[in-house]
Amino acid sequence: MASTLPDTTKSLGVHTAVEDGSGGGKKPIRWPGFVHFFFLLSVVMCALVYAPRFLAPSLTSVAGVDFFKPRPSPLARVAEEQVRGVGGGGANGVEDALVLDNQVNSPCASMPSHGICCDRSDFNTDVCFMSGDVRTDAASLSFLLFPPPHATPNASVHDKEERIRPYTRKWERHLMERIHEVRLRPARPEEAVSSGKHRCDVVHDAPALVMTAGGYTGNLFHAFNDAFLPAWLTVQHLRRRVVFVVLAYNPWWAGTFRELVSGLSDHHVIDILHDKRTHCFPAGAIVGTRFHGVLAVDPARTRDNRTLVDFHNFLANAYSEDVTTKGNTPPQQEQQQAARRPRLGIFSRKGTRVIENEAAVARLGTSVGYDVSILETANGAPLSSEYAAVSTCDVLAGVHGADLTKLLFLRPGRAALLQVAPLGVQPIARGCYAAACGMMEVHYEQYDVVANESSLSRRYAADDVVVADPERAKQGKGWDLVKQIYLSGQNVSLDLDRFGDALRKLHARALRLPVAP
Repeated sequence: MASTLPDTTKSLGVHTAVEDGSGGGKKPIRWPGFVHFFFLLSVVMCALVYAPRFLAPSLTSVAGVDFFKPRPSPLARVAEEQVRGVGGGGANGVEDALVLDNQVNSPCASMPSHGICCDRSDFNTDVCFMSGDVRTDAASLSFLLFPPPHATPNASVHDKEERIRPYTRKWERHLMERIHEVRLRPARPEEAVSSGKHRCDVVHDAPALVMTAGGYTGNLFHAFNDAFLPAWLTVQHLRRRVVFVVLAYNPWWAGTFRELVSGLSDHHVIDILHDKRTHCFPAGAIVGTRFHGVLAVDPARTRDNRTLVDFHNFLANAYSEDVTTKGNTPPQQEQQQAARRPRLGIFSRKGTRVIENEAAVARLGTSVGYDVSILETANGAPLSSEYAAVSTCDVLAGVHGADLTKLLFLRPGRAALLQVAPLGVQPIARGCYAAACGMMEVHYEQYDVVANESSLSRRYAADDVVVADPERAKQGKGWDLVKQIYLSGQNVSLDLDRFGDALRKLHARALRLPVAP
């Protein structure tokens, strides 16, 4: 069916002129008065808008906005902002300059507004900083530093090319060979003069952080220890004004750690190996991350004196879905809290380092006075749900493994970690988590398995050095023996009397603590 338009002539009040067929000519067109009114109004408005430009140019700007001045490009706008200073804002309304390097006593802590600086003094990691107009070159996996406008190319920057593999285990050579190498260099004179090849496809109003999703980050311990805790150390002072540029980007990494990425950055992640566009960062770039030790934050090394508790608070904000309103607790609820049983969470492993008498251990915890939760591992649950389960525990217990990294989810000043260290793993277990608990203000207890609690006693004779003296068995054998026999080759069956003593000690500690608000 043909569609028709409504006859708007009547509604608009327009009288059209037509011939009357009498041969007497045409009648003059009659325009209504309001048409004349709008015509005069248009003339007056044009006069009001354009006359000040010629009569009083200072009036053309209102509230700092010049209506006749062309709007600057994003690249120019960010560069101008960097010159003025960006950041949290200083005293008397003067904003602080953007600081890329938050490390105390770093050789790169006082960079010029245009330059490249690398700090290679740390045993575990290298980190480089680029201040100025940084642009990506996907073909060579390079970041190019372009000179400031109206400056002589490379006048203030050395011509040396820096190369860096952005991962925090640089001492482990066989691993680092598999980490992509990134090149940092000043733009060559011909590139700086004619930037057509490196014309910006995307301009970002925040600096870049270049890191990798490779290495050992498929393991939860290494994902936090090698990647996200170092990333937080490096950029938390930027308050999410940073763009993650990720090597070896993959969907699993993006999905598993999406809350952490979103908590650190307000911007979309760039998959630098597959995104062939030229990305421009007028605010600069950071390549690599800082490292303070195993699950460690040293407040003396950061300008803002951050601690591992601050990192816990970051995780709490990232993973907590509900925000509770603080207020006065009703007396009835106070009584319920005071009468509550401390919560014990037990990690249930699969495959290796399994607690073979797990059900009996859970019953033991109940008899001691705990509310016991069995926390399944490797079940594909999102980390947000893991946080919700672990953060309510007064005591978290489990055999040494990556899942104990979730001690970072425990409540500082209240919770306790009870680590079960299998035969031959005691020093490694303590080295991974004891110091972190101290920094987190979480009480640490270690239960060292003895020979008759280890499944190795069923494979080796009682006087075999593997079970009789694990430290001597490991001498000169390297990591392969530790991994094959003591980590991947044993389960445990806990002595209920001895393990019960540890549970009772931590139960009494939990009851001594004041009721949590």
